[in-house]
Amino acid sequence: MKVQLVGFGNIGQGFAQVLLKKTRSLRERYGIDLQVVSISDISGTAIDEKGLNLQKALATMEKTGKIIDYPGAKKISGLEAIEEVPADVVVEATPSNIETGEPGMSHMLKAFEIGKHVVTSNKGPLALSFKKLKEAASKTGVEFKYEATAGGAMPIINLARECLSGDDIIAIEGILNGTTNYILTGMHRKESPFDIVLRESQELGIAEADPSYDIDGIDTASKLVILANALMGMDVSYKDVRVKGIRRVTLEAVKLAKEEGYVIKLIGEVRNSRLEVSPRLVPVNHPLNVDGALNVAMFETDIAGEITIVGKGAGAIETNSALLSDIISIWRKRS
Repeated sequence: MKVQLVGFGNIGQGFAQVLLKKTRSLRERYGIDLQVVSISDISGTAIDEKGLNLQKALATMEKTGKIIDYPGAKKISGLEAIEEVPADVVVEATPSNIETGEPGMSHMLKAFEIGKHVVTSNKGPLALSFKKLKEAASKTGVEFKYEATAGGAMPIINLARECLSGDDIIAIEGILNGTTNYILTGMHRKESPFDIVLRESQELGIAEADPSYDIDGIDTASKLVILANALMGMDVSYKDVRVKGIRRVTLEAVKLAKEEGYVIKLIGEVRNSRLEVSPRLVPVNHPLNVDGALNVAMFETDIAGEITIVGKGAGAIETNSALLSDIISIWRKRS
């Protein structure tokens, strides 16, 4: 199976690292021979239709930070690579853009148009135009897989679709962003103010230099939209979510909640066609009270009742568990 990788930041490089580790295992367990035939970033594209040397690609990025410095790389964009390089699957791992969905939106639509399957970790396009993307994939009969967009390493979508396939999902709620959970956990445990814990999380590499996407609830809202559309049959976008982040959560509020046996968590919830992200009080013994950078999702179903899944929601390596799972799923279905 020939794979094109578009986006070679943390997630893309994590994908290469995982393939180096798992190539033999994938071949022995599933009969899959994965070959990455192109890698694109903003600087250009490395191409080898027989399969790129992933160790060399990673070494190039470590040395110069640009894939164009890979021997023989061309000054063509990811979109041009999708058009020109023969492949079976496009792994779209460019950064999420909640304003326009680009460049990921164009990458996915072009791949569907020419009959290539898409596996993605990019939330932006799905949070803005989920229905459009699904219809584009369906039109040419290709697979569209996006487990990595909603829960990182947590198999939220696959759990619901496979293990709860006989249930109707009435509601979904959970902690869908590890950065905000780390900050709120730190405020609760250490009784430190927001700014101090945020700075600590940035120093540890948990929070970005510009943490707005996480702490303003944008990331959680994007994931909530994807889950609502994919698992509850809704047709909503980011603009349909009522969003409130954690910037105004004070240490005094955290202490008061603690005295009463509660924690404050940033919760995303979809129920009765209403989507909301906001800081909420959660009892200390409740399943949604998970610590550190963990994520948790709880399904309310008509038959199974409440089902809860906990795991790492982010991380370059962890997220690639979901990308790899989706690729294996495509291989099994198509072969």
